[in-house]
Amino acid sequence: MEARAIQTMVRQSARKMRLVVDQIRGRAVPEAYAILRFSKKLAAKQIHKVLKSAVANAEQQALRQNAAFDADRLRVGYAVVNEGPTLKRFTSAAMGRATPWLKRTSHVEIRVAAEAAAPPKALPAQQADKAAKPKGTTARAAKETKTPAKRKRTAKSSRSKKGSK
Repeated sequence: MEARAIQTMVRQSARKMRLVVDQIRGRAVPEAYAILRFSKKLAAKQIHKVLKSAVANAEQQALRQNAAFDADRLRVGYAVVNEGPTLKRFTSAAMGRATPWLKRTSHVEIRVAAEAAAPPKALPAQQADKAAKPKGTTARAAKETKTPAKRKRTAKSSRSKKGSK
């Protein structure tokens, strides 16, 4: 089960927000919440909102599918921050000039997915059977061992043939 949440037009530059998103990518959701809660970056507040929304979307998806849901087993599988449109503003400068202010925006996307259950381990008797079986040789391997190694031509031998012609 995978759920996502997107927040567009966040009034902060993508470069600043990527610093925070890089810290939570691949982490468990409770751990990501803790990182965002104690981060000093202003971007952490917006990213926390998006993560919370993604978890809520996963919960709603589980309810619709009548599946078991545990928010602690979710992981942040995909988290990116892309650049949004830039708001271009101008402020007055000396001698009647104007200087631009570029107010950057960004789009945040976070996907959470349930951790895959570990595959069942093989029984000790099955492991012993696999170890006891001898590895058979194939026909190809037998041919490779019987053929002699090819002799490499050296640069000296190739020169002598060119000169003799």
